[in-house]
Amino acid sequence: MLTPYSSALAAMGFDWAAHVMNAIVLTAVLSCLNSGIYASSRMLFALTKRGDAPRSLAKLSSSGVPRRAIFFGTLFGYLSVVMSYISPDTIFAFLVNSYGTVAIFVYVLIALSQLRLRAKLEREAPEKLKVRMWCYPYLTYVAIFGMLGIVTGMAFIPEQRMPLALGVVSLAILLLAFISRSIWRRIKGLPQIVPVNS
Repeated sequence: MLTPYSSALAAMGFDWAAHVMNAIVLTAVLSCLNSGIYASSRMLFALTKRGDAPRSLAKLSSSGVPRRAIFFGTLFGYLSVVMSYISPDTIFAFLVNSYGTVAIFVYVLIALSQLRLRAKLEREAPEKLKVRMWCYPYLTYVAIFGMLGIVTGMAFIPEQRMPLALGVVSLAILLLAFISRSIWRRIKGLPQIVPVNS
């Protein structure tokens, strides 16, 4: 594995230093992989509490580890690696290129949620609001308009149009899944939002 650092060190005659740098880079990559597995498994575990993921993923081991959620998150990672070899120009490219735009949409939704939930909390139980964000709600509006400005700007940058389009497709798929879930729960007579402590 060659990185810019190891290549530069090798060109200067420090071959041993290049191997050390490769080991450092590999360790950093494995650390990122480990944190990604941890985050995805805990996210799946949290989704089960709200009824947004199969309840079976909430099962804990004797030591309190959500093994099924970890296995499911790891399995998805392996599938992504397989897709990078089977279809590097379609499926894997779709996942990579749509990520940035989807992340912006997620942050916009977080900001909108903050506006709604803080207003509700101030109205119903202001004593529970221990930490107050400064410049609320104006700073939140600035953040929302800034992120929407980035998305709008992507439409005018040729090399960013494809990630924008793929991000919009990903958002549409997620919204379709959410609507389908809501309709299914309504048909079954289940509450739309499952309490966290249930």
